Amino acid sequence: MKKLIFASLLFLGTLSSSAQNAAQTASASAPTSTVAFKFGYFSYKDVLESAPDYAIIRRNIANLRGKYEAEMKRVTDEFNVKYEAFLDGQKDFAPSIREKRQAELQDLMEKNLAFKQDSERLLRQAEEDALAPLRARLAVAIRKVGDAKGLAFILNIDNNTVPYLHPQMGENVSAAISAELK
Repeated sequence: MKKLIFASLLFLGTLSSSAQNAAQTASASAPTSTVAFKFGYFSYKDVLESAPDYAIIRRNIANLRGKYEAEMKRVTDEFNVKYEAFLDGQKDFAPSIREKRQAELQDLMEKNLAFKQDSERLLRQAEEDALAPLRARLAVAIRKVGDAKGLAFILNIDNNTVPYLHPQMGENVSAAISAELK
């Protein structure tokens, strides 16, 4: 038992000694001066919205949205007219006619719901497709500004993702990126 305790202490002492030597070697080989680097930051949303193309894209998407909404209103009104007619005449319908009309109304309601979901998906896709070239240009502008200013990286500060930035180490590059987009 004494031999086991003694061997454990000896092992720990050797391990501790080698760890101290490694730490001293690492600190001796580390450079004494630190390389200072700068970073940039900007609001992606603000810069994207400041692009001249953005207003045109938003207007086109709003027009497309209006067309989908008009069609949705038309099919909803059509359903409502048929439903009211069904309610008014259901007492007088034979059971087979009533079941047929109920099935028609159910089918129409399902088609309307499917159209609404499909139109929302198509609108999202149209918006993504319309913004893709602008986002690609924005990525190029960010790279150009970062290279020109010699920045180590550029942060997007939207959605409170970066709660603190040291003002002497970072630079707001929003204006430079916006200017590069124009």
